[in-house]
Amino acid sequence: MKLKVGLLGGGSWGTTVASLTAKNAETIIWARNPKTVDEINTHHTNQKYLPNAKLTPSLVASNSIKETVETADVIVLGIPSQNMRKVLEIAKPHIRPWVPIINLAKGLEISTKMRMTEIIEELMPGHPAGVLTGPNLAKEIHFGNAAAAVIAMVDKTIASKLQTVFSSGLFRVYTNTDVIGCELGGALKNIIAIASGMGDGANAGDNTRAAIITRGLAELTRLGIAMGGKQRTFSGLAGMGDLVATCSSSKSRNHHVGFQLGRGKSLEQIIDEMNEVAEGVKTAKVVMQLAKDYNVDMPISEEIYKVLYEGNTVNDAFKGLLRYEVGSEKEPG
Repeated sequence: MKLKVGLLGGGSWGTTVASLTAKNAETIIWARNPKTVDEINTHHTNQKYLPNAKLTPSLVASNSIKETVETADVIVLGIPSQNMRKVLEIAKPHIRPWVPIINLAKGLEISTKMRMTEIIEELMPGHPAGVLTGPNLAKEIHFGNAAAAVIAMVDKTIASKLQTVFSSGLFRVYTNTDVIGCELGGALKNIIAIASGMGDGANAGDNTRAAIITRGLAELTRLGIAMGGKQRTFSGLAGMGDLVATCSSSKSRNHHVGFQLGRGKSLEQIIDEMNEVAEGVKTAKVVMQLAKDYNVDMPISEEIYKVLYEGNTVNDAFKGLLRYEVGSEKEPG
């Protein structure tokens, strides 16, 4: 008997994952917009977030969170991080006991500084919590380009079972038990992607991008290890892999924000023009607090924060980085 998947969130990545799981399991996707629900059920498309893409015909959409989750064997949360708690609280009374809950969002909650699996564990004790993460640009995966991801859960047996639910065609899913490291890698790299986008928008060149990616990896690894992640995780798909994809691609929302900042647009204008959330914009606030809490030096993240929230220019950010003392290149610092 096929497993049943209930996926909450009808954005580009949520829709892509739902279309993938629908090939392996009965899948219902909840979307807030009734027009999106009707479009998925009638035309098997979601043009707003995945233009010109055909979804798996067996995928069913619903406006009802209750209907989406009440018979599900697996819950998948494709909700932006700042809305995750609210949606999960609505879904909670309708989710059966012990059902695994997998997070797709790559962010941290501003008010609590919590990772998404920590929110799941707080609201849904007894439910195995995990994260699906990696270098996963939704449009490329939906159109069948080869890609890989990681499903991270403490319980190896459950993670292995869910591998078969998410894997499809050229989309390969690996397992990892380092939930903290995998989740932090996904959240922290978004800030570095904004920095990389800023460099690209300002025509700083390939050498600058390479330096930002390399030093950015050292930076996010420092904080990730301090918070309990394992160093090897940050050199894998959830760390380096995700960082390279997000820092190099025009399809990345966070890179897009940085690129437009580099071209001189204001943050408010950029956000107003976007369909979806760039998680790194809000995560930058949390990361500065965490860097202080754990006494970790994060110069790139600090300069990005100043551009986003203190009125600094892109030129100020690059000048600021040049003012930092240069030490030896060592790992993970």
